Amino acid sequence: MIETRVLKPTDAVLYEAAATLAAGELVAFPTETVYGLGGDATSDTAVARIFEAKARPSFNPLISHVQDLDEAFMLGDFDERARSVAEVFWPGPLTLVVRRREKCPISLLASAGLDTIAIRVPAHPLAAELLRAVGRPIAAPSANPSGRVSPTMAEHVLAGLAGKVSIILDGGPCSVGLESTVLDLSGNVPSILRPGAVTVEMLAPLLGSLTTADTTSKIVAPGMLESHYAPVLPVRLNAETAKDGELFLGFGEVSGSTGSETLSASGDLTEAASRLFALLRALDLPGASGIAIAPIPEVGLGVAINDRLRRAAAPRA
Repeated sequence: MIETRVLKPTDAVLYEAAATLAAGELVAFPTETVYGLGGDATSDTAVARIFEAKARPSFNPLISHVQDLDEAFMLGDFDERARSVAEVFWPGPLTLVVRRREKCPISLLASAGLDTIAIRVPAHPLAAELLRAVGRPIAAPSANPSGRVSPTMAEHVLAGLAGKVSIILDGGPCSVGLESTVLDLSGNVPSILRPGAVTVEMLAPLLGSLTTADTTSKIVAPGMLESHYAPVLPVRLNAETAKDGELFLGFGEVSGSTGSETLSASGDLTEAASRLFALLRALDLPGASGIAIAPIPEVGLGVAINDRLRRAAAPRA
């Protein structure tokens, strides 16, 4: 077992975290989306440790986080479309899937053996500082056991990965609270592989029409497993009320009864996205029979929220 330390960021702590990553060990850190479980993306050993810590299927690729656009352009083949999207939305909650450059140093294990790579420039200042300090791309899926609810606070990481990660950098709660949008620009037709805070409506002015992958699509990016983001309790969607034994997660005003929470009392989808994973964790309580979740509008960020909820409710492997 590894001793796991939760540390507030200081210059000394960032230096230690960067050295830990450079030595091939794992560091969890906040991004604006969720906390990531970071390892040196150029090291097969470090990437293998990520898979081991998460108990993650090796066919599910990892996102590599880099400090700026120039570093990203050196790793992947960014055509005019990809460059224009990157210049508008990076740093930010968008991952781009592009072809690997011929001498790309990213571990093939991180790409699950594919000839594409998934890259993101995070906007969180602590993530940016860590990437500058370590000076290499960091592979970082969500810092939780594979298939479970993603972490939006340092204590969530500790609850799931204590003893499996050396350092957890505590940067407070994540502002977005949903994993990044994953946009595949490796082919002729742009395709959203995982919806997120950067929506179809935001991308369309740059790209025109886009396709959207479904849960039966070949897994070419993180978050495409049919059962994913799941609490231990079974999840029932589009519920108006809870059945006996269930806990209730609403959207809009809900009664103040025990076992009921709301994603947003005012019906705000941005607030709902930021609270989703934390509330799924809070309601994942022993003794309950399941979690009933109210309908969420299938517009804007609601598309991403519903994607996560459908995967959370899918049949377990």
